[in-house]
Parts: sequence; C-alpha cells; structure tokens
Amino acid sequence: MEQFIGQPRLPKFASPKRYDIRLKPDLVTCKFSGSIAIDLDIISETKFIVLNAADLSIQYETVSFTRKASSSYSRPVPGRTAQVLGSAPSSSSTNLFFFPSVVLNFLWQWWQRLCTWLFSLPTLEGFGTNVFEPCKVHLVQEDEILILEFPETLPPGIGVLAIGFEGILNDKMKVFYRSTYEHNTEKKNMGVTQFEPVEARRCFPCWDEPACKATFKITLDVPSDLVALSNMPIVDEKVEGHIKTVVYQESPIMSTYLVAVVIGFFDYVEDHTSDGVKVRVYSQVGKQNQGKFALNVAVKTLELYREYFAVPYPLPKLDMIAIPDFAYGAMENYGLVTYRETALLYDEQHSAAANKQLVAIVIVVTHELAHQWFGNLVTMEWWTHLWLKEGFATWVSFLATDCLFPEWKAWTQFLQQSVEGLRLDELAESHPIEVEINHAGEIDEIFDAISYRKGASVIQMLQSYLGAECFQRSLASYIKRHAFSNAKTEDLWAALEEGSGEPVNEIMNSWTKQKGYPVVSVKIKDNKLEFEQSQFLLSDSHGDGQWIVPIIYCCGSYDEYRNVLLETKSTSIDLEERGAWIKVNVDQTGFYRVKYDEDLQAELRYAIDNKMLTATDRFGILDDSFALCMARQQSLTSLLTLMAAYREELDCTVLSNLITISYKIARIAADASPELMNCIKFFFIVLLQYSSEKLGWEAKEGESHLDAMLRGQVLSALAEFGDEPTLKEASRRFHAFLDDRSTPLLPPDIRKAAYVAVMHTVNASNRSGFESLLRVYRETDLSQEKTRILESLASCPDPNIILEVLNFTLSSEVRSQDAISALAVSWEGRETAWNWLRENWEHIAKTWGSGSLIRRFVSSIVSPSIP
Repeated sequence: MEQFIGQPRLPKFASPKRYDIRLKPDLVTCKFSGSIAIDLDIISETKFIVLNAADLSIQYETVSFTRKASSSYSRPVPGRTAQVLGSAPSSSSTNLFFFPSVVLNFLWQWWQRLCTWLFSLPTLEGFGTNVFEPCKVHLVQEDEILILEFPETLPPGIGVLAIGFEGILNDKMKVFYRSTYEHNTEKKNMGVTQFEPVEARRCFPCWDEPACKATFKITLDVPSDLVALSNMPIVDEKVEGHIKTVVYQESPIMSTYLVAVVIGFFDYVEDHTSDGVKVRVYSQVGKQNQGKFALNVAVKTLELYREYFAVPYPLPKLDMIAIPDFAYGAMENYGLVTYRETALLYDEQHSAAANKQLVAIVIVVTHELAHQWFGNLVTMEWWTHLWLKEGFATWVSFLATDCLFPEWKAWTQFLQQSVEGLRLDELAESHPIEVEINHAGEIDEIFDAISYRKGASVIQMLQSYLGAECFQRSLASYIKRHAFSNAKTEDLWAALEEGSGEPVNEIMNSWTKQKGYPVVSVKIKDNKLEFEQSQFLLSDSHGDGQWIVPIIYCCGSYDEYRNVLLETKSTSIDLEERGAWIKVNVDQTGFYRVKYDEDLQAELRYAIDNKMLTATDRFGILDDSFALCMARQQSLTSLLTLMAAYREELDCTVLSNLITISYKIARIAADASPELMNCIKFFFIVLLQYSSEKLGWEAKEGESHLDAMLRGQVLSALAEFGDEPTLKEASRRFHAFLDDRSTPLLPPDIRKAAYVAVMHTVNASNRSGFESLLRVYRETDLSQEKTRILESLASCPDPNIILEVLNFTLSSEVRSQDAISALAVSWEGRETAWNWLRENWEHIAKTWGSGSLIRRFVSSIVSPSIP
C-alpha cells in the first residue's frame, strides 16, 4: 500500500465508466447515508483499487468488486456515444450537432434503454461472474484516498465496485451541506452540494479527477413533500410513507466536480429555448418572480452559445437555483447551476441597476452557462489548466452580454476585469496562468484574478490579434474535436493555430507559462516611434520577463490602426504621420501597461481634455498612470494633473475607476500626510461635482442603465469624502424612507449612497442612524438589501461603532457568506479591525475554514481596496 501514499494523482490501472449513486439525506439530524456501484474498467492486472474518499465512514462489510465475465463487451453508455459524435472527423457525424437537442435526447434515451436490455441478457460466460472481497480497506485521510487490497489479482476487464458509506451534512457551504431558510415562518434545512474543486470525494468514493469522466445514475431518498433536483430530469418517482425515492436519467459522461443535488421547498418559473430545452429558475417559496430576469437571460444565452460554439446544449433541461447559504457567486454543475441569491434573483422594485448587471454578467448567468460548453462539455485535463475554463467563461460572458444588452457597453466594462488581473499580476508574489498542481490542497490557491481575469484578458488580446471571425471558427472546431472529453491549453492553441495560420502557441506560451506582464515604454526619437518592454512590478524592482506583445496603436485618429508584434526587448518604427497624439494599446485589448514620455503624455492629456479619445482609451491611460505612480515610476503630481482632465467625465466605467483610484490615493495620503487630507478630499469633491450635477439624485426619464448605476457610485464617493450637501440630502431622503419604505425619494440605485452618508454622521453619542439601518436589515428578506446595508455599516469613522459592526458580522443574524460584505472599514477603523481580527481569529478560522472566504476575510481587513 505504501506506493500509493503521498502521490499527487491516482494510479491509472483502473478507470470508472459509470456511477450508480444512491443517497439518503436526513435534514433533521444532518447526516446522510449512501451506496455506490461503479462500473470499473480494470486496465491492467492488479491487487489494488485506489480511489478518492475523505471524511466518510466506509461500511467495510459492503465493499466488493464483482467481475463481469462478459466484460469484453464494453457496455455502451450515453457519454461514449456522445463522445464519438463530438470527436468524429466525418461531416455526417459532425452534423448531428445541429439536430434539435430534444431529438438527440429522445434518441439517446431509447439507445440507452436498448443497450441496457441487450447487455443484461444472460450469456454462457455470464454464469462465471466472480465476486472479490478486499482483505484490507485503508482510508488515508491525509491523501484523501481509499486503498482496497484484494487477496488475489483482479484480471483486466469490466467489473462493478460496490461501497456503502455515511457522512455529515456540514455547515461549511461545501461538499454535501445544509443551508437554512424559512418556510411558513418555520426555520428549515435544505441539502445542497458544492463539489468543485475536489469535494465530491467527501460525499461518495470516486475518481475525483477531472479527466476521469463517467456517466452518473443518481437516486435520492428524500422526504416526500420536498423538491429534489439533480443534473438530469426525473425518470421515476415512488412514494412510500413519508419518503419518496427519486430516480434521475443517466447523465452524459462528465467529471465528478459537476455532480449536483439540491433538496428543499422551492418555487420556480419556466421557459423553453427554441430547440426545446426546458429552463427553470428555482427559488425559495414566494420569490419565484424574482427569477424572471435570470430566466430570460438564460434562454437567450443558451441560444446564443448554440450558434457561437456551433454545438447545441447537450442536456434536455437546465435548472438554475438560488441558495441562501452559498460561498461563491455560482457553480456551473451540469444541468443544475447553483447560485448565491444575490447573484440570481432580481426584484424590479427593490434591486438596483448594479444588481441587474450582476445577475446577467459579472459572475453569473452568462458566465456559468458558458461553462456548459467550456468546462462541462470540454473539460480541462487537470487543474493546472483551470484558467482554460474560467478565463474563457469570463471572456465569453462579456461577449454574450454585449449581444444581449449592447447599451451596457460590456467591452468597456470588461476593462475592470483586466485591471483586477493586472493589479494582482504586478506583485512579485504572483503566479503564472498555468500553475503546476501537485496536490489537491493546492487547487484553491489558483481560484483568483490570474486564472479568471488575466486568463480572460489574454484571450481578449488573442481574439483581437487573430480577428473575431477566425477566432470563433477555430473555437467551434476545438469544441467539436474535444466534446465529451478533456483538453489541455495546448489543444486550444493548436486549434487556433490551425484556423489562423499564426504561431499562436509560441505567442501565448509567453503569457501563460510565466508570471507578470510588461510595461511598454514609448517615445519618439529621430522621427521614429520606439518601443521597449520590461517587466512591470509594483515594487519597482527589476524583473527579467519577456513577452511576445501584440501592439495596436494609432496616431491622431481612429481611422487607421497600426500593428506591430514586439518579439524582442525593443523595436522602432518609422513614423510617417505624426498626428496630434499617439495612443498605444488601442481599446486596451493588450494585457500590458504603457509608459509614455512627457511630451506624448501631455498630448494625451490634451486629447482627453478635449474629448478626442474613446472611453476605453481614457480608462487605460488613467489606469496605467495610476499603476506607474504606485510603482514610483511617475510622480503623484503627474497623476493628479492627469485626473484633473477627467473633471467632465460621464462614462460609467471610466468614472467608476476614477472614483476607485481616488479612494486609494486618499488612503495613502491619510497615512503619509494626514495634514493634507482635507485638501485631498476637497480636490476629489471638485473633481466629481460636474458628474454629480449632471446625474443628480433623481432618475431621469429614459436614462441609460449605466447612468442609473453611476449615480449611486458618485453620490457614495461624495459621501465618503464628506461633501456636506450630499450628507444633508442623503439624511433627508433616508428619514423619508424610514417612514415609508416605498417612497420614491430613495430608490434602490441610491440607497447604498444614503446608507454610507448616514453612517458618516454616526458616532457613540449619536447612534440613531446606525440603529435605524439595523432595523431595516432585520425587517427585509431581500438578500440584496441586506448586502447593501452590510457594505455601508463599516464606513462609520467612529472606531467604537466599527467594533460593534464587526461583532455583528459574527452573530447569527448575518449569514456566513455575507460577513465579508461588512469588512470594508473606514480609514479611522483600521486599527480596531486589525485587533478584532486577531482576537477573534480562532472563531473565524473555525467558521470560514480554508478557501476563498477566509482569504477574503483577511485581505478585507489587512489590505482594503476601497472604503
């Protein structure tokens, strides 16, 4: 057994083909029992079977391996059939992808039934079936593996591995866990699974690696009055007393991390795509109407992706469900996508424009549905290639949103994704997009802005370089080639290289296999435009990275773009026409910074002041200048002079970034020169006056979605900087809201601004605003409203109130995943927050455990990005 301990991957002498899983959860005692039968292909002679399992009580007496004597006849399963369709090179099989999915699924089900009947017929060989019982069963907790040793050698061929087990429905928002909700004023538990990245092994023994795909036949024994959902539609349901047995259709082949089960009381809204896929949005009872917007987006997105990928959605149904306790934004389980409530539900009366956009684009519907193709249909071979699904899903979600909501200017907003990637990747402690994963415990560390945001940004850079049509055509070829299978990064580059004729692999390896990114210095000398690259580091230290940089630039006009591929440290180009200004990295499609010499920078500042540049380029110039200032490559005076050119800025994305940068400068100034704080705040208040007057407090008839979002951000910023007229008007509207929750004086888009303003007037001797906000929090059942309040409470400048707020986050009134929202403390409360974190660390570590939530807990206190 020793040879299997401490290994990063499972041995390859056995391969699962089909799981038959039966689970019986008890939502009162919060335990579950289960049994599993795995059709297993023994590839080479062995006395061992090694698979993943952890935190389970294995019923040793139930463990057995039954060899099928007729195993030379491989049992056809839906996934295998689909894999042939997806990978066959012939045009006839490829065209099967264009059949309506309902037809494919109908044929698939009948083929499955026929094959099951044929291969269940007795044969002469079948009477010789052997049953093997292990002589040793060893659960290695530190490696999360189950080792079964048999007294005799298992011959190659197909057999069935049977195991019984028991587990706990935990409260950690992962594995098979319990979430709480109210039904008819009674508090109840629901059962929810969250298996990504490697938690399926804690629910049932399995080959918990993405490349070990198999089909799944799931059966649930649940209380008869509850709704039970899984990846596939229900094919049979039997009620005996208070328990019903629900049997689901067998899935296509998929990875274990995509298996899903949800059990509880739910309502739903329903629609269908044009090719017959049933789409539902489930929610707590009484909230079903809040799912209509997401439902509409989902139906249109499935149809859009069907055309873009040239492959139909492969399942007969898609369920999306809002979970009250959920650690992430969402999870792309095949056919049953789970979401945090704030990420799926939208209330026309009480949700802000920002909530609407969150549901559609930022982390949710379009992103998760992209995974149904890029992640579920074609799955990464190993977690080293996590970025392949997450980076792509992030990028394509903006593509979809731009098609569905062109007025939202999605590609301008995409720059906020790029900035998050740039700001993490400029640290010396960053990591490459592709990180070699040697142990399951390392996987959580790469679910970050590098995999998601930088990954999406380099895809955007490549698509811009190759052209949209070529990129889409090559991508469709990649998906058909690897459908129902696994792929590596190199497989995507190969498809794009084949479709474009460009050296994609060579170009992109410099972006995925090394950390960091370049700053391209630009100057004019002897009528030549000179480019020089060096690694950009926030610490301003020297880095030795070098990239193949696709550069797009223009001179004085957007009528003609020019391209250069910077393959060495430096290059120069003859400048035929000078133009009034030169913009490098047009539309910010490249993942790099640009540093202009003083003359070029002055020209661009003039162009911004006179509204000659696009919003994407105004965004990029500002963000590059801020980054260079933080790295001490430009002066703060230079940055503030540039920011003054944005005094009449009204674009939502550009102004939002201007506000974020203003917050950061104010925090730095508060530490470095407290005596200058009033001057700094006054500068930013003046900078925002124009946009504030244009937007006002009242929504204007026919105004854009982006203006509605921007109004709240501008007013919140003015409140943060202590603008007296803003604080006074916010207080008036808030008190009207307390008297009448439906008053038009405080619509959802400006509520957070009012809440922030109220908390800025709160102190130990004037607590009324704080107590009023807590009352609103306790009275509302809308998750988005609770989040708005939590995000505002810690903006109070009084450290005593801050301490109360932080203690409130640990109370039973705040759901675990929502506590992070209340940690963005004011500058005055930072020391209080740090001491609080240290004093409560044992409880915090126990409650939030490992993973993204505990990381966000620490970073919010130690390194807050904005107030």
